[in-house]
Amino acid sequence: MTTPNNTVDNEAIHWDQDISYGQYLDLEPLLACQNPVSKEHDELLFIVIHQVSELWIKLCLHEAHGAAANIQQDNLPPAFKMLSRVARIQEQLIKAWEVLVTMTPADYASFRDSLGQSSGFQSYQYREIEFLLGNKNAKLIEAHRAKPKHYQKLQECLNAPSIYDIVLQLLARRGFAIPQDKIERDWSIPYTASPEVEAAWAEIYRNSAKHWDLYELAEKLVDVEFNFQRWRFNHMKTVERIIGYRRGTGGTAGVNYLVKALDLQFFPELWSVRTTI
Repeated sequence: MTTPNNTVDNEAIHWDQDISYGQYLDLEPLLACQNPVSKEHDELLFIVIHQVSELWIKLCLHEAHGAAANIQQDNLPPAFKMLSRVARIQEQLIKAWEVLVTMTPADYASFRDSLGQSSGFQSYQYREIEFLLGNKNAKLIEAHRAKPKHYQKLQECLNAPSIYDIVLQLLARRGFAIPQDKIERDWSIPYTASPEVEAAWAEIYRNSAKHWDLYELAEKLVDVEFNFQRWRFNHMKTVERIIGYRRGTGGTAGVNYLVKALDLQFFPELWSVRTTI
């Protein structure tokens, strides 16, 4: 009798493991974290999408902090890999909205009241990634004051240089005429664009062969911001599609609030320089 090619009978499978797949990944506690409050079918979808997104954001933070540390040390090749990974992760975050929009307004309305005042606006990881990328707004961390651990971490991130601040310090070390008030300042205050910084990027883009690593760094940052804006746009359209122009559960103006976020920029001169050159 011929043994089928797809059999596992002859494989050296470890049927008894010192550590199993489920143990290594802590699957039991992970898969026990989905606890719908209502009995509505679609609430599990809502919970899973947001939990998965938080896991991806956790990895984004890991990679972005790693990239910032390497840029600070003028060690750009590892930073390129990390920023590329952030951009790939962002693709997954963007795709998540496509799953969520399979939920109709009626589906969401059936359990929306179960959310109470909870909202994605209160995501401390999302706030940290925004601060790390440069969207500093001290008022926004007040939503986390009741959680000292998260509040302290956000305070630290608010008062630390963003990844763009660190990049501008690198440009200054490389001999570009970056104004002193752009590389030594109160990091908790939002960055404002500078003609001198735009001129530095224009030099890098016009002479990319001479400044290839800085040119590549610029494009990696643009990739990250481009994907962040795509994520914001898809978020806004998903909310519009499911709840229209109702207020958000966290108290924001919903779609109108999300539309305002589309005008925010992390790396302004990397966008304005495109007109200059």
